[in-house]
Amino acid sequence: MGRTPPKPRAEVYDIFWRFTAERHRVYEQRVAGTPGPWTDDPILNTYKFCNVYRAADRVSQALIKEVIYVDDTTAAEDLAFQITMFRTFSNINTWQSLVRHFGRKPVIDDLLGDGLEEALNAVRAENGRLYTGAFILCATNAYGRGTKHLNHIELFRDMFAAQELQKQILRAGSLREVYEALHSFPLMGDFMSYQIAIDLNYSELTDFSENDFTQPGPGALRGIKKVFENTGDYSPADIVHWMVDRQESEFAARGLEFNGLFGRPLQAIDVQNLFCETDKYCREALPELKSARTRIKAKFSPSPDPVEAYFPPKWDLSVSSPAPLRRLFSLLHAG
Repeated sequence: MGRTPPKPRAEVYDIFWRFTAERHRVYEQRVAGTPGPWTDDPILNTYKFCNVYRAADRVSQALIKEVIYVDDTTAAEDLAFQITMFRTFSNINTWQSLVRHFGRKPVIDDLLGDGLEEALNAVRAENGRLYTGAFILCATNAYGRGTKHLNHIELFRDMFAAQELQKQILRAGSLREVYEALHSFPLMGDFMSYQIAIDLNYSELTDFSENDFTQPGPGALRGIKKVFENTGDYSPADIVHWMVDRQESEFAARGLEFNGLFGRPLQAIDVQNLFCETDKYCREALPELKSARTRIKAKFSPSPDPVEAYFPPKWDLSVSSPAPLRRLFSLLHAG
């Protein structure tokens, strides 16, 4: 017997695709250096929305440029730790302050004594905050340290010094295996485990399709409820893949020009993020569609800085800006 397909809510389903095309067109204009305003859409002009492609957002760009591809001398094991720590805080200032403090990127050896703890305490005193406000982390006192960042230091010690998670990552045979290895630790919920698995996959530590596995977060679930009247017998992850598979025909049916990220189609991670952004957009466009969130908090304020396009070389994108040198890792797989 065939599966019961999802039933889109026509108006919101249309918004999903039109929002995606227009938001990405804004990004393309900014990369090209075109002066604003970049859209006639009053909601896009007023409020802040993430880029259509997760890898193009500011924090992901910093991860790719300043953590993963900043040099070719970092040991694979240390890079796994650095990526995990960077995304846990998701605060560019925190990372840059740590690099200044050590005179280099933090490494696993810094977990063996009090070096990282002292550094983070100093950064918190200097900057006032360590974490982003973009999402909520698990805040349990799993390691008994009382303070969130001290619990996270113990988490990193558990992961990379005690249980050598880095070796599991290097041996992983799928994106799901990377996710599950991360998810096995305290403080690592569904959302953060998936985000870090995607981040690790930007590097050359792993090389899996972003469509192999997805784990929709709370914002994506809110968006799915708005975009669909019902989802049939499809799970949230199934819905994400269903949208990935339909993207070309849906853009064409609406006469929308969408060339992807320098030729790269939407991936599952991007679609699950787009459900979250569609939920946000509909708070203004269709406020009668109620959800747990009723307003968009962040207003759009364009930065005077140019928008750079800088992506993993292994994606082989047709981006015109200079690409970083491809990292060469000697991956040490444990036997």
